[in-house]
Amino acid sequence: AEAGSPHLARLPDILAAAVLAEAAIVHFMAPGPGGGGGGDNATAPREATADGREEGAECCCPGQAAGWHIPPCPVAREAIIEAAINVKKKKIKALPEIMIPLVGTVAELGMLKAMTNRVAAEVQAKKTTKVSYLVGTMIEIPRAALIADQIAQEAEFFSFGTNDLTQLTFGYSRDDAGKFLPIYVEQGILPDDPFQALDQEGTGQLLQMGTERGRKTRKGLKVGICGEHGGDPSSVEFCHGVGFDYVSCSPFRVPIARLAAAQASLKS
Repeated sequence: AEAGSPHLARLPDILAAAVLAEAAIVHFMAPGPGGGGGGDNATAPREATADGREEGAECCCPGQAAGWHIPPCPVAREAIIEAAINVKKKKIKALPEIMIPLVGTVAELGMLKAMTNRVAAEVQAKKTTKVSYLVGTMIEIPRAALIADQIAQEAEFFSFGTNDLTQLTFGYSRDDAGKFLPIYVEQGILPDDPFQALDQEGTGQLLQMGTERGRKTRKGLKVGICGEHGGDPSSVEFCHGVGFDYVSCSPFRVPIARLAAAQASLKS
């Protein structure tokens, strides 16, 4: 919802869906540092255990493998569609965007999109109400950016998860980066901490390439960024130049992001 929207105070169902979705995610994604969920916030080393939970390997098991071997996965999808139906009955317009993270191949995304559509169809049939929704993906793996033209065959929107994309592009673990990145910046090896200000020469090129290739396949593809870079002025300006539709960041960074977006728009 846009800031100041009159519907902001009327979204208990959407908030309930968010809680249910988060609960489902916690069940099927291994915890990141501080006990957080997976996806773009997951950086703790992990390995797959017998029951599908991940503990202790340098990289996680394929992000969407959880979609098949962990039962609670459909709960988030059900919650989102049920919430959309509930608010539709209250005459509130809503277009849910269901984002599938950590995709590396178009076949993987296609299977998970089919799973999502199946769950959505079941919920709509049960509730005897149809709603519109989009299924997209978070581009967090370099390979996904490189084959974005293929990914866009299935994805209806892209959100670049630049926290993990930076980590995988550099090969730096965010758990350990604080031990050496300040020295790298101090000695001029890097101009900035790439987890704070987007690495435009490397990671940024993946964003640009992924956007261009995705939009060649799907005209008008909605593209944005999700991560702390969304609140960094230089990163926001870069994203504006690439043609992103939005940025997403932590709440306390929103005023900075809005100001940076306005300044970038005026410069162009």
